This record gives sequence, C-alpha cells and structure tokens, in this order.
Amino acid sequence: MSAININKSNFHNEVMNSDKPVLLDFWAPWCGPCRMVVPIVEEIAEERSDVKVGKVNVEEQPELASQFGVMSIPTLVVMKNGKAVNRAMGARPKEAILKMLGKAVV
Repeated sequence: MSAININKSNFHNEVMNSDKPVLLDFWAPWCGPCRMVVPIVEEIAEERSDVKVGKVNVEEQPELASQFGVMSIPTLVVMKNGKAVNRAMGARPKEAILKMLGKAVV
C-alpha cells in the first residue's frame, strides 16, 4: 500500500481511528531533506502491512502541523491508539525510521 495523503477531513478516520500504528511524515514540496525522506517513507508503506503511512503537506494542512507542534520539516511522528508515541525531526535513514516504528508495533 502506498502512503496516504492526510488532511483535516480524513485525519480522524485514517490516524485517530487506525487499528495500526501510523507513521506521519510532515513535509513540503520545496524542502530538500523532505525529498530525501519521501522514497524511504514510500518504501516502508509498500513493505509494511502492519503500519499505516501518511504524508502531511504542511503548506496545505497548517492546522495539522500546528496541532503537532511541527516547527521544522521533515518531522516524523508515530501514532498509536490516537496518541503520538515517537517523533523525530530531520531526514533519517530507513533503519532509524524503522526503529521509531519498532516501539509502536509491538
């Protein structure tokens, strides 16, 4: 499954009500480090059926970015049962992102 574009209208259903942990990637099209993370996030979305992967464009969804206190991008947030359980700012290698997920997938 590919990453889902998350917005105000589908956030509650896709993230808050998800029965799986959700990896949220807060990004913007002009952000260089964000473009480095996108293929990794998409790869994880394709490989891992035990997690849901969502992308939040901070320019189109400033309310969601504000709700999560996103000050710099990319910011990755792992959600489980409607709560943020892990978060990291800046580009990360795939291993680091999988490690973030590891704590939520148990």
